[in-house]
Amino acid sequence: MLAENAGDAAFATTLAKGLVVLEAFEAGASMLGNMEISARSGLPRPTVARLTHTLAELGYLRYDPVLAKYRLGARALRMAHPLLASMQFRQVARPLMQDFAQSVRGTVSIGLLDGTAAIYVETARSGDVGPHVPDIGMPIPVIQTAMGRALASLLPAAEAAGLEQRMERDDPALWSGWRDKYYAGMRDSAERGFCLCYGEYMPSIHAVAAPLFQYQPMKQPFAINCGIPAFRLQPGQLEAEIGPRIKALAVSIRALANEAEPVFRPPAPPRRKAAK
Repeated sequence: MLAENAGDAAFATTLAKGLVVLEAFEAGASMLGNMEISARSGLPRPTVARLTHTLAELGYLRYDPVLAKYRLGARALRMAHPLLASMQFRQVARPLMQDFAQSVRGTVSIGLLDGTAAIYVETARSGDVGPHVPDIGMPIPVIQTAMGRALASLLPAAEAAGLEQRMERDDPALWSGWRDKYYAGMRDSAERGFCLCYGEYMPSIHAVAAPLFQYQPMKQPFAINCGIPAFRLQPGQLEAEIGPRIKALAVSIRALANEAEPVFRPPAPPRRKAAK
């Protein structure tokens, strides 16, 4: 991010570095020292030390003098609330999502795009759902997931092309290995109203997702998915039963939210393989 905007005179580099420091914290890394943040962010340790001190003074980080490490502060949570509150459809969708999750003994989540990731903004689950326990704010990769492919199917052509270029640039091997299934998932989303993933992101979890809508207040696409432990599914059940049901759930949520049917871009043509 910093390198991409190096020539932009209006770009506030110090602010960007502070946000990079905050983004170094993630699930499984809730306590970090300055050296660890420096290694994760690529920022020099002295720069990190100044930024963490400032962020702690403002309440976005909390310092533990015993461990000499930082954790996110409560003030960081405030930043998410206005965004989540603007998604008013979440409140009407959640009871339907919970009923669905309990009926299939899995998880049901709504997400939107953030770069090459899909971010959960609402989630519901039954009891034991296995190793993948979605939560609000959790990112998952676009290219390997049903949620990501359903979201990509709603993008205008220029935005979709930009996303594909970024995924290819960021991880050429991942793009090369998954692009055919990525395109197939977008085509299924447009033509059938849902797409499937059989353990492509997490081997023990099979998933289905449906495009939801272009949420007008935010001008962004949303999709809904359902993940179920593979051992709970009968052969063909995901496609024949769960897929049509998640599509119907998307229709119900659109009606309650008073949102229009999704508009799909034409499916991407298959890329020709380079001549040997």
